[in-house]
Amino acid sequence: MRTLAVVLVAFAALTACSSGDEPSKAPSSSKPSPAPKPSTNAASLDPCKLLPAAAVSKALSLDNVQAGPGPVRDNAANGGKARSCEYRQNGTAAGALAVTRYEASQIKPADMVASIKKAKAGAQDVAGFPNGAVYYVDEQKTATLVSAGVVSGTPVLINYTGPAKVTAEQMAPLVKTALGAS
Repeated sequence: MRTLAVVLVAFAALTACSSGDEPSKAPSSSKPSPAPKPSTNAASLDPCKLLPAAAVSKALSLDNVQAGPGPVRDNAANGGKARSCEYRQNGTAAGALAVTRYEASQIKPADMVASIKKAKAGAQDVAGFPNGAVYYVDEQKTATLVSAGVVSGTPVLINYTGPAKVTAEQMAPLVKTALGAS
């Protein structure tokens, strides 16, 4: 599982991009705007809720997958705030879902995916994701599928990482489920 934690930290470092642009400000009105619903706030994204263990069981054809919170990884250098959920089957790692939000950045999701593709040798495009997605197996024999989106104006990177035997076809529905739930 330490390998998965290292991979999660690597994602935060790889997407250290910032455009420096300020978000546009709406004109003020006499009424304060309502607070966003907690379920749509990027800070409230819980990876274990975005991707239930049952979805992992189905996609990977595994019985008895259990989900539990993984490590929290915040990166002051690039503003990435990563939360993860670890999936296990009978004590053996089945993978992890990481959700990294970049609250101080206006980077476009497609640019985040492109920077990972450029940084990871052998990364392959995966069809069916509006902002693109890439799949690769790293030198530690860990497979990863990553995509990105925007939640409440905040760029969010979502990736599923698992054993090298897990294919892009198996991972794609997992990342799509998490993106759709965010």
